[in-house]
Amino acid sequence: MASLALDRDSTKPAGSPSRTHGELIDRSAIIADLDQLAAAKRGNDIEMRTALAQRLKAALNEGRDKAERLLLKDRHGRRCAERICRMEDEIIGILYDFVRKHLYPSENPSETEHMAIVATGGYGRGFQAPGSDIDLLFLLPYKQTAWGESVAEAILYALWDTGLKVGHATRSVDECIRQAKADMTIRTALLEARFLLGDRKLFEELVTRFDADVVRNTASQFVAAKLAEREERHRRSGQSRYLVEPNVKDGKGGLRDLHTLFWIAKYVFRVREPDELMKRDVFDKQEYETFLRCEDFLLSVRCHLHFITGRAEERLSFDLQREIAVRLGYTDHPGQQDVERFMKHYFLVAKDVGDLTAILSAELEDSHAKGAPVLSRVMAKLRPVKRKTLGDNKDFIAENNRIHCASANVFKRDPVNLIRIFYLAQKHNLPLHPDAMRAITRSLTLIDARLRENEEANELFLDILTSKNDPETVLRRMNETGVLGRFVPAFGKVVAMMQFNMYHHYTVDEHLLRCIGVLSEIERGTSKDTPLANELVQKIKPASLRLLYVAVFLHDIAKGRPEDHSIAGARLAKRLCPRLGLSAADTETVSWLIEQHLVMSSVAQSRDLSDRKTIENFASVVQSVERLKLLTILTTADIKAVGPGVWNGWKAQLIRTLYFETEPALTGGFSEVNRAQRVAMAQEEFRAVMLERQWSAERIDSHIAHLYPAYWLKVDRPHKIDHANLVHTARKTDKNLATAIRFDTERAVTELTVLAPDHPWLLSIIAGACAMAGGNIVDAQIFTTTDGQALDTISLSREFERDEDEQRRAGRIAESIEKALRGELRLPDVVAKRAPPKGRIKAFAIEPNVDINNQWSHRYTMIEVAGLDRPGLLYELTATLSKLNLNIASAHVATFGERAVDVFYVTDLMGAQITSATRQAAVKRALIALFTRPDAKSGRAPA
Repeated sequence: MASLALDRDSTKPAGSPSRTHGELIDRSAIIADLDQLAAAKRGNDIEMRTALAQRLKAALNEGRDKAERLLLKDRHGRRCAERICRMEDEIIGILYDFVRKHLYPSENPSETEHMAIVATGGYGRGFQAPGSDIDLLFLLPYKQTAWGESVAEAILYALWDTGLKVGHATRSVDECIRQAKADMTIRTALLEARFLLGDRKLFEELVTRFDADVVRNTASQFVAAKLAEREERHRRSGQSRYLVEPNVKDGKGGLRDLHTLFWIAKYVFRVREPDELMKRDVFDKQEYETFLRCEDFLLSVRCHLHFITGRAEERLSFDLQREIAVRLGYTDHPGQQDVERFMKHYFLVAKDVGDLTAILSAELEDSHAKGAPVLSRVMAKLRPVKRKTLGDNKDFIAENNRIHCASANVFKRDPVNLIRIFYLAQKHNLPLHPDAMRAITRSLTLIDARLRENEEANELFLDILTSKNDPETVLRRMNETGVLGRFVPAFGKVVAMMQFNMYHHYTVDEHLLRCIGVLSEIERGTSKDTPLANELVQKIKPASLRLLYVAVFLHDIAKGRPEDHSIAGARLAKRLCPRLGLSAADTETVSWLIEQHLVMSSVAQSRDLSDRKTIENFASVVQSVERLKLLTILTTADIKAVGPGVWNGWKAQLIRTLYFETEPALTGGFSEVNRAQRVAMAQEEFRAVMLERQWSAERIDSHIAHLYPAYWLKVDRPHKIDHANLVHTARKTDKNLATAIRFDTERAVTELTVLAPDHPWLLSIIAGACAMAGGNIVDAQIFTTTDGQALDTISLSREFERDEDEQRRAGRIAESIEKALRGELRLPDVVAKRAPPKGRIKAFAIEPNVDINNQWSHRYTMIEVAGLDRPGLLYELTATLSKLNLNIASAHVATFGERAVDVFYVTDLMGAQITSATRQAAVKRALIALFTRPDAKSGRAPA
């Protein structure tokens, strides 16, 4: 435990950071002001306390302003946190002096009137962000006295009045020891105790007894508790350290992980400062410097977060990332924004924190601190280590069921071993020994052009990538050690690379590794929500499956370059695949898959799949059934690995429909017979489900007859059932207007289904009513019944966590839709008054684009609009199209994070395509204007 020297009853804080690089407040000036204040207010304690708090609050505000200016100048987070901590130490010292001198003087304090003020927890560490809490322990010799209680109370109230967040405890040494034994949180707080003021003997007694009575022989208990706490914290904040809006304090690879690492080191190895970890051979010099560098960077980010928001904000959200990137001096590079470069640095730091944690875990295992009691550890040292060879290989051994190097020079003697060790680990289902991982990271310079061109090394890597034995885990180990990025330099460029958008949940390398994991699940048939891909993977050739793994691994590898990543990635694959031993034909297949990897998703979600021209165009791109199968599986894995809830039943059904619509077109022309068979199968499946639900055959037949064939192919089973119940209830109660609410927690959306008489302005009215009620449409499926009814299901961004709250909100939106459809609301006026959009979407800028063509349909003109999403956008688009005298035959609404992509199939009032170049230009101008005028940026709808 850190305990710094201080003379007894000193009024200058001890244990304050010594390398503050400049004071933030003028202690002498403040003391002089307070002495004058005390003289002026003597006899009126209330006024004196108020004036005291006001003066200290002014000093704190001035100090924080100076700290921010210095941080912007030197960009040194550690110094900033030290300065702020020192300032708070000084304020407490000044306050302690003032209280003892002017409020509760004690000329000859008795033994029980002695007190030590101790900084604990995060404050005890000596680094404070602007919004950090202050944790104080008022340490007493035996029990509380009236004097001690008065002094503590006066200090606390004054600190609270300045606006500081102060946690406190008043305990004797005995109470501290007793509670530390019983409560791991208190034990951790006391582990970081730092002496500030008062009676140093009391603090030294606490230190001595804490070591002897609490810490001794309890290392394994403490380590287990801290690691369990860490796992739970990661679970709450998201397991991956590569989430694109990380929590700087509690997220994986954040400051709390560094703190946990040091807590464990202090407790187990009994060190007081981080540099002592070098003396104990836990870290080498380079690893210790990494520790300091990570801490400095994370503290810089955290301090900026607090300064910008004016509060203890820990989440590095999109709307804050760019401002912090600018403050830290990042600039744009070709293909990468300043904010993307900053976040890449952040994730590389998070990776380094993970590496340091792994190193410490290895040392704990070697010292047996993580597990067994003392007797078991002694016995373990007496037992021989279990070692065995791995077949004919002499360079690696299995040591206690972990793969380890047989000698110190295995990598230098044969650099291929840097790939071979992972191959053997995968083959024998062995984790890597921590010392082997350390040896690998120290041998990365051996991965040069010769090794990259080595035939055996490439063959081993391809075997790892395409193995049936959990390739994701092994590739992740290769990435964590740095081998993957060195062996495939293009992959190294996307390590820790974030994409500054709300659609992708992970960094590029994390997404690619997750894609491999999803593909592996599909191959094994254990992916429960991808039945089509599971079926197709069994039908492709084994050689094609190997190519699919390569394509999945490489499909986003050219992100962050100036040109389109699909085209650049395809070109890169043509260079890399021959290195991996692929033939020219196989290389061409992989390159094609990468170049076209976004096409199927785009067509499925934004085109009319019942339009024969759509299928013909897509079939002309795919050209063969084998490629169609490969592209379907790749598309499924790609979408599913984007993030939780991105792959869902609707998208699965759309991909399935596109596949089965395209397959007959590739095997001998478009087949209406095949389509009819699939419609009939879908109807029979629905019939069987509804018979189980006690529907009569007549009712089922009537419902089926009211829906067009395209409906049965595009809608998944749960929605078909919900729609049937809504339609039946409406008909039974003789309503021609009805709504239903459904929650999709995985996608974090609320679905509203509307049954209403169909007419050209219907979608516009629904969208307007949603905008008026504050609902943001992120997806929509629109169908028409044979009797002139519309059956539209729209997905709205969820606003509340609790279903009860979201139900009430959705009910209000549904009520607004019904009122609007009955003509009880004048939407243009009401929508124009809505509040500007809130939240993260304001952080983004997207160049709007409108594409108009007649090539995707024989009957309709297709208008594709892409731009920055905002509440009410769909209403504005549909209203504008209607004002331009265009009939919307179908609409395909999709949102990819902050990016809206809405496609409308339209005709003029005579039912003809829009062929006039002049008219097309007018339509384009009107739609682009919705994104570029000033009120669009403020979120207001047009009048």
